[in-house]
Amino acid sequence: MSDRDRVVGLPVRRIELGLSFEDDARIARDLRPSVPGIAAEAVRRIEEQVPEFLRPGDPRYIEALGLGVEYAIGHFLDLLADPGTDSAEVLEFWRRVGVGEAIEGRTLDAWQSSIRIGAGVAVERLTERAEELGYRASAAIVAGVANAVFRYLNQLAEVVAAGHADAAARAAGTHQDRRRRLLDLLLGEPAPELKDLREPAREAGWPLPRTVAAVALRERGPDARRPAVPPDVLIGLHLPRPCLIVPDPDGPGRHQILRRLRGWTAAIGPTVEITGLATSMRWAADALELAGQGLIDAAEPIVAETHMPIILMMRERELVDRMIKRRLAPLRAVRPAQRYRLAETLLTCLECGFNATEVAGRLHVHAQTVRYRIRQLEELFGDGIHATGGRLELHMALRAWLTLNAEPVAPDRIGCG
Repeated sequence: MSDRDRVVGLPVRRIELGLSFEDDARIARDLRPSVPGIAAEAVRRIEEQVPEFLRPGDPRYIEALGLGVEYAIGHFLDLLADPGTDSAEVLEFWRRVGVGEAIEGRTLDAWQSSIRIGAGVAVERLTERAEELGYRASAAIVAGVANAVFRYLNQLAEVVAAGHADAAARAAGTHQDRRRRLLDLLLGEPAPELKDLREPAREAGWPLPRTVAAVALRERGPDARRPAVPPDVLIGLHLPRPCLIVPDPDGPGRHQILRRLRGWTAAIGPTVEITGLATSMRWAADALELAGQGLIDAAEPIVAETHMPIILMMRERELVDRMIKRRLAPLRAVRPAQRYRLAETLLTCLECGFNATEVAGRLHVHAQTVRYRIRQLEELFGDGIHATGGRLELHMALRAWLTLNAEPVAPDRIGCG
């Protein structure tokens, strides 16, 4: 079954001309033999004035256009002769014209221009032919016929537009469905092989990139809108965990995509090859989860790779809590409000080689204040804070505890109570 046949037909309705005058049925019947010639002239005029509406080198399309114009003019005269004439066949014909234009990716602008040209030719030639046949129509009747022609064409235009919109919507839905299936395949585990992605990507109109990155999303509130992203970005709002797939994420300006996500908290995973997308998604989801817990600042889009230490440690939360209790136990000897300042100072000292001046610059305090805190730390921990052995573990414990206690007045998480 073709795409044209799958489009749902419109309810059958009649076309109303809203026109009646003396001898209208007889005039219409007398004018009927002139329709093919008028239609041919209308097509020639359309060819001259709207060349973009035609298909160069395709005589079948010119022939179809001629038949369509002839069909419309003839049906108009049939309605003039008998207002009860059935319009179902004509309506279906023009609906399919709209469907065909949509399937070929064309707008209706050229069609509307063409139909206006055809209407002008029809009014002009039908009036001339009526006079040749001896009918003397008043100006009012000529104006009435012209108005009826354009009313008739407006009704046809509604049907064409409805067919076009229906087919366009279905095409968009099919395209979206194919992209969703591709996205599901990309995120599947075990990871798909490249050869299994080529055909689904082609059907979805998505050129396979060399590298990709997953973006995990969470709505901030009711103001979240569908992400406004470039067309090459796959959107996975249908998933339990909404996401985006960004091709070539390290290209110029690509990270700016995340700054345009109004109403969403976003975390982007590491850049990976196309078959490793599930890995990028896991890191992005972990970073987003920690942001939801307040452990990662989400004021700006989150780059998961810059938070790898805390992401790794939080995957083994029980072990981290045990490490914190053991390595930071000396801090239980000081008041909760002091613990944060001392832990922050010790972490910065480890990173700056206990250079008081550099530590002071990092913490925005006086160097003498740093030296005083170092003496406090030496009293609590002994010379072990200067030892190279075990420094990595101490650094990890401090980093984790400070993350879990972002505010100095936060409840004690060392388990000192």
